[in-house]
Amino acid sequence: MDVNEAIAQTLREEGVEYLFGFPSNPLFDTDSAEEAGVRSIITRQERTAVHMADAVGRLTSGEQVGAFACQHGPGTENSIGGVAQAYGESAPIVAIPAGYDLAKTDVDPKFNSLVSYQSVSKSCEQLADPEAVGETMRRAFSSARNGRPRPSVVEVPKDVFYTDLEEEFEYTPSKARRSGPDPADVETAAETLAEAERPVVFAGQGVHYAKGWNSLKELAETLEAPVATSLNGKSAFPEDHPLSLGAASKSEPGQLAHFMREADVVFGIGCSFTETAYGLTAPEGADIVHSTLDPTDIDKDVVSTHSLVGDAKLTLEALLDELDGRVDDDRGRADDVAAEIEDVREEWLAEWEAKLTSEDTPINPYRVVRELDEIVDKEEVVITHDAGNPRDFLAPFFEVTEPLSYIGWGKTTQLGYGLGLTMGAKLVNPEKLCINVWGDGAIGMTALDLETAAREDIPILSIHLNNFEMASYDTPFGGDWADVAEGLGCYGERVEDPDELGAAIERGIEQTEEGTPALIEVITAKETELSRPDLE
Repeated sequence: MDVNEAIAQTLREEGVEYLFGFPSNPLFDTDSAEEAGVRSIITRQERTAVHMADAVGRLTSGEQVGAFACQHGPGTENSIGGVAQAYGESAPIVAIPAGYDLAKTDVDPKFNSLVSYQSVSKSCEQLADPEAVGETMRRAFSSARNGRPRPSVVEVPKDVFYTDLEEEFEYTPSKARRSGPDPADVETAAETLAEAERPVVFAGQGVHYAKGWNSLKELAETLEAPVATSLNGKSAFPEDHPLSLGAASKSEPGQLAHFMREADVVFGIGCSFTETAYGLTAPEGADIVHSTLDPTDIDKDVVSTHSLVGDAKLTLEALLDELDGRVDDDRGRADDVAAEIEDVREEWLAEWEAKLTSEDTPINPYRVVRELDEIVDKEEVVITHDAGNPRDFLAPFFEVTEPLSYIGWGKTTQLGYGLGLTMGAKLVNPEKLCINVWGDGAIGMTALDLETAAREDIPILSIHLNNFEMASYDTPFGGDWADVAEGLGCYGERVEDPDELGAAIERGIEQTEEGTPALIEVITAKETELSRPDLE
């Protein structure tokens, strides 16, 4: 057995179902991955392949780790952006780029992944010793699985791939372990939460990875406290729940800003509190109770009054145990809090109703979001936005009810990320309707991978908001993208009449149910107004 075959075996034993990437890489070229039972999916560009691997980890709560492989040189150069995106969004992947032969690894101007990827990976190694293939791959998967999920990189020089192993190869896969918070910290945090008059719970992506959705809901109902989520955490708490405030982002619901302004305690669970235009601005004067898996997040951007380090579900369960007896079964404020949320929400929605139901042409993009929100079965959908206005239109107004039904992102904002995420989502959830919403900038970056969706039988629904411009940058773009989609083997339809919008979306859904990827290109107005109640 050579190193290439051994790596393929490690992928199988680590539970990897898909290897995404672009040749030339021996894992593809020799069919070693396929022969090991790992489906190879070749995309039209490396970045999309990384994005697909990213989605696998996020939508399985880290139980599966997406794998990626590419060519030495240009392949590694092209894919570094996708790995950086996964790093910023805390997604577990294992990247296996080929490298130049060992003798040329450090010869200028050769691109060295070991050096170049260190700033955007959790672990980064070069496999120089063929006999170390097992331990090297196990370290990579263990790093991706444990603690804060992030990419691991193993660069394999070309000549090492084809080196025969001297010993019989046996592999023991990595294990995932969870750790809980210090009991003393739990006691202090529980006391603070029990005494709070206007607490707000802020849930991040860590709740998804910990599968802590039920415990989060129980905590909110125990405290009778409203719950907001980060953009990455959106869908960790059902947004049809009376205590839901929606997701914090560059644009957000009115009720979220209202309650944050008046909070005396904010409990962040499974979040980083990273300062970003696409996240939460911590309210001044409120006590911050910060629970996170990664201790480097503590006091990084927001100074906490109390902090807990550990898995989000274990932390929530420990807090619930500690709160038992500290708070009454009925504190008497749940109905008042829910009524206040609904009053503010109705007032906020009333301000946006004209745009959400607009009959204007070109079609208002908020009308597109409203149609999607009303048509889609929320129990059977996974949806994501792209960078820029599609994110800002969708996040506040598309209500999600099921865990992992929304892939939010924004720590970095690479255009075109949403397509790969949606394709990966469809592989993980073949029974669900998987949707990406994108604009002119994003579709220009990665649209050719609609051909990958058609070729690999990944029937997603893609909604293109086409205003022939790059966001609000006054950068004109063109193209008939419905025709492009048809040329790439998908169903394509252009919509210009708002009265035809709902029917077109339905036709697109029907195409996906029949196994064909669909692109609905909606000619939209150049809308620039965003829901920014935090700035009012």
